[in-house]
Amino acid sequence: MRRLLNAIYASSAALAALSMCGLLFMVLLSILSRQLHFHVPGTDAYAGYLMAGAGFLALAHTLKRGEHIRVTLVLGLFKGGARRGLEIFSLGLASLLAGLFAFYSCRLVWQSIEFHDISTGNDATPLWIPQLVMALGTLIFALAFVDELVLEIRGQRVDTASGEMLRNE
Repeated sequence: MRRLLNAIYASSAALAALSMCGLLFMVLLSILSRQLHFHVPGTDAYAGYLMAGAGFLALAHTLKRGEHIRVTLVLGLFKGGARRGLEIFSLGLASLLAGLFAFYSCRLVWQSIEFHDISTGNDATPLWIPQLVMALGTLIFALAFVDELVLEIRGQRVDTASGEMLRNE
C-alpha cells in the first residue's frame, strides 16, 4: 500500500512538472506570436489552466516532503503525549478541511458538466476540463493528509521537517 501511495504522490508531482512545462510553452508561444505578428487564440487561458493544474497537483507531494509552511510555535511548547495529541488533532482537522475542499472541487466539476459551462474567452474550453485537474489535485491532497493522520495514529509518521530554515542567511 505504501508503494502505491508514494507512486500516486510522485505521479501527481510529475503531472505538476508537466503542467509547468506546458505553461512555459504557452507563455513562449504567446511571446513569439506577438513578435511574429500572428495570433494563437487561448494561450493566456491555457497558461492559466496549466498554472492552476501545476499548483493543485503539487500539493500532496509537497506535503509528504514536509515543504508546506507549518507554524510550530505552539507545537514546540508540548512534549510527549500532549504533542502527539495536538498533531493528531491538527492532522484530523486538516484532513477534514482537505476532504471538504476535494468534495466541493469534484462537485464543481460535476456542475460544470451538467450546465455545459465554457470559458468566457475565445477558446470556449469546457470548464470541467481544467476543473478536473483541480479536483484530482485536491483529492490526492486529501488522501495525503489522511495518510499522514493514519501514520501519526500508528506511531509510524516520520517528521520530514524542511531544511529551509537552514538555508536562510
